[in-house]
Amino acid sequence: MDQLLNDFSPGLFFMQAIILLILIVLMRKFAWKPILNSLQDREDGIKNALESAENAKLEMQNLRADNDRLLKEARAERETMLKEARELKDKMIEDAKTEAQEQADKMIAQAQASIESEKKAAMAELKNHVAGISLEIAEKVVRTELSNKDKQLQLVETMLDEKSLN
Repeated sequence: MDQLLNDFSPGLFFMQAIILLILIVLMRKFAWKPILNSLQDREDGIKNALESAENAKLEMQNLRADNDRLLKEARAERETMLKEARELKDKMIEDAKTEAQEQADKMIAQAQASIESEKKAAMAELKNHVAGISLEIAEKVVRTELSNKDKQLQLVETMLDEKSLN
């Protein structure tokens, strides 16, 4: 430290101080403003980037909300469509059952009508057959009855008496 004090030159000190002041003025005039401007530009750029990021974040939240809303709407629409499809399926099944029951009823009615007509035909045939047999029996009875002359006369008188009574 002693050596520094011994080597101290006031002229050199003032000259260096003046040079330092000149450098400070020059730096302030030519370098300080551009540095401050670039720092300000950088600060503005960062601020704009943060604002853009915040806007993008808000926009993403809005898009997410829209997507959620659209997804809910799509699910609701899907549920509605599935419900309608189930109802249509149930209706078609019910219609098919009703139609099958109606056809079965028609077939039963036709079968009953067919059975009834066959029954009537069989009864008519049976009546015809019985009538034929009855005629044959009556014919044989009448032959045996009419073979005797006395019996013939008696039969004619009985018939005439019955006829006159009616």
